[in-house]
Amino acid sequence: MARQPILLSDDVVARLLRYEDLIPRLEEALGKFSLHDSAEIVQPVRSVVPIQNYNGFLGVMPVYATYDGILCTKMVAFYAREKGSSLPSTQSTVLLFDPEYGNVTVVMDGLDITRKRTAAVSAISAKLLKPAQSDVLCILGSGHQAVGHYEVFTQLFSFKEVRLWSRREEMAKRFAASVQGPVTVCSSVKEAVEGADIIITVTHSREPVLFGEWVKPGAHVAAVGACRPNWRELDDDLMRNAVIYVDSKEGAAIESGDIILSG
Repeated sequence: MARQPILLSDDVVARLLRYEDLIPRLEEALGKFSLHDSAEIVQPVRSVVPIQNYNGFLGVMPVYATYDGILCTKMVAFYAREKGSSLPSTQSTVLLFDPEYGNVTVVMDGLDITRKRTAAVSAISAKLLKPAQSDVLCILGSGHQAVGHYEVFTQLFSFKEVRLWSRREEMAKRFAASVQGPVTVCSSVKEAVEGADIIITVTHSREPVLFGEWVKPGAHVAAVGACRPNWRELDDDLMRNAVIYVDSKEGAAIESGDIILSG
């Protein structure tokens, strides 16, 4: 008889999951995944179930890493909450299976996994693609993903200035007060991004917030927030003039509103 699954709460996961361990594993996995003819990682495009009654969706993301013997799936529920809502906008759970028997061995709260995994992949992209001289980091957004990106980017790279913009100024000020280093809170996106070397967008915006005319040549943009086909963070001008890298061409063609809506 299979044992009862181990349950790992978010605080336990947060204590155990460290960027210094996560990033090398992700670099290895991304490298193998990019070899499309490789059977070492089987990861289909995620399935999405709309939750129309509550203005949300459920995403299901299975993967089998044969080289590591890992079979797991992440389920994340995302909601577009009304301003001032006390309900969470994101809930996530990760299930780990025994690949031979098929039973669930571990159930993990997925919030910290989602936050750190996403931020770590953005940091890997910057490690490979950022300007050699990168003094100014700009983050657009102030939620959990903004926090995760601030943590890993300031851990891996040195900046002379970190700027932040958020639709809600009080959230931006709360973010700046919660982190260890100095953060300049900007009143507009233009003010935040002009002259920035690395720009991170984590806004879940339905309309473009970052315009190409404000972005200096050679800047690295990690566009994270527009993960649905009808969402956008980047305008047509920026998309047309950028060299675009994605972790999955198949996924981007189906889910990335920045790519789909810019043609």
